[in-house]
Amino acid sequence: MKTVRNYMMARFFGATLFTLACLLGLYGFFDIIREVPDLGKGSYQTGTMLAYVALQIPGHAYELMPLAVLIGALVAMSQLSGSAEYTAIRTFGVSLGQIARFKLIFGLIMALSALALGEFISPQSEQMAERLKLQSTRSLIAQEFRSGLWVKDDNNMINVREMLPDNTLLGIRIYSYDDEYRLIRSEFAERATYRGEGNWQLEGVRSSTLHADHVSTSRQPGRQWQSVLQPDILSVLLVVPEQMSALDLLTYIEHLQNNHQKTQRYEIALWSKLFYPLACISMALVALAFTPAQRRQNDLGVKLFTGISLGIAFHFCNRLFGHLGLLYDWNPLLSATIPTTLFLIAGGWAILRLEKR
Repeated sequence: MKTVRNYMMARFFGATLFTLACLLGLYGFFDIIREVPDLGKGSYQTGTMLAYVALQIPGHAYELMPLAVLIGALVAMSQLSGSAEYTAIRTFGVSLGQIARFKLIFGLIMALSALALGEFISPQSEQMAERLKLQSTRSLIAQEFRSGLWVKDDNNMINVREMLPDNTLLGIRIYSYDDEYRLIRSEFAERATYRGEGNWQLEGVRSSTLHADHVSTSRQPGRQWQSVLQPDILSVLLVVPEQMSALDLLTYIEHLQNNHQKTQRYEIALWSKLFYPLACISMALVALAFTPAQRRQNDLGVKLFTGISLGIAFHFCNRLFGHLGLLYDWNPLLSATIPTTLFLIAGGWAILRLEKR
């Protein structure tokens, strides 16, 4: 039994890794086409572009992992069925339930791999990629509005006109309000450099304080500024929520909640991040339902095509439900988990149905 399990697992992993490599090659090709118009901007040359595309590979691998698991498992099982090895394995006494357990172990290993990619590798590589491109093209970090980024910090509204890739802030405006939301102070700084533990060094500071009957102004070459605003929070400008780690999402959600701002997009991304590895297990089980039991069955190609189509449908449905949840204000947990849960149930139901035959 151990020999059969190792043999089947080797076939599963081989087909899945080959499928993932092909999909990554396709995504990389489209990334290169997308980046070609930016060549020549600043020092953004071919070598930098290729490095940028390479740094995006872990993110694509995380995103494509469930699809690769389904296609790889389908291809491996179809090859076993087409060469009569699957029939021999079943004749040897290996039950469908045991094969399902092999698939479950395979799916669990791939789920753990996806978890490691999504938590530790992909977020870092995405940030490195974006910083590399920003530095090469001498661009600024994307801004929420034409006036820059706006952040609420207790009774302060902070406006950052520009943020450089090294986390230096340019054109900072700090508007302070009292408990009745009346403006009491306005401050402008030409530059801010982070010193650690929430401390910023402001340079070129101009302040205006509103009194009952007059406005007083002052100038300072520099001063310390304590704020909840930190590079970790600002880093969300470099990486979209779907590519952030769960820890970073939790930190930013807490920041938004403390400042009474909407968190739905980040909550959907967080729940998706937590449940996404289960999609690998779902796909591994679903693949078994599309495996012909005997070599003489002539619908092998049809089943393979149908299974791959289902995997592609899941890939896009997972994104669709996230956007629909954001658009119609659905519960973040349901928006993020409905596709994965449905496919997991479908996989278990398909195994039970095959077992009864």
